[in-house]
Amino acid sequence: MNRLIDLKKGDTLSEIQLNPVSRLDLIKYAGASGDFNPIHTIDKEATKAGLPGIIAHGMWTMGNLSKLFTPYLEEGFIQDYKIRFADMVFLDDVITLKAVLDEVHEDYLNFDVVALKDNGKAAIKGQVRFKVYK
Repeated sequence: MNRLIDLKKGDTLSEIQLNPVSRLDLIKYAGASGDFNPIHTIDKEATKAGLPGIIAHGMWTMGNLSKLFTPYLEEGFIQDYKIRFADMVFLDDVITLKAVLDEVHEDYLNFDVVALKDNGKAAIKGQVRFKVYK
């Protein structure tokens, strides 16, 4: 595994493909986050709200992006997230997490990140600033 500080602009981190989104994932996240909006766990409530089915919490998807940086926790930490929610995530969607190094600074690195659905659409995209320990 390469160290983050050895990466150059345009280098990528190893992609992570999540397991298909399950109802249990969303129930667990609801409990952990306190977000019990029923559109995330109950089919009838989601359709009553005009959705084709239950949707994943946007923050569930965003939180999973941090997995890209887990191998590098000895080098630093995620200092900032800037994310735009672009598409809904449904049950059984397979999400692939990606990061590309955009800027290298003395004490931090900026990455462009995306969570892609299996249909090729971005569920979320944005930037992560990774603060490097000195």
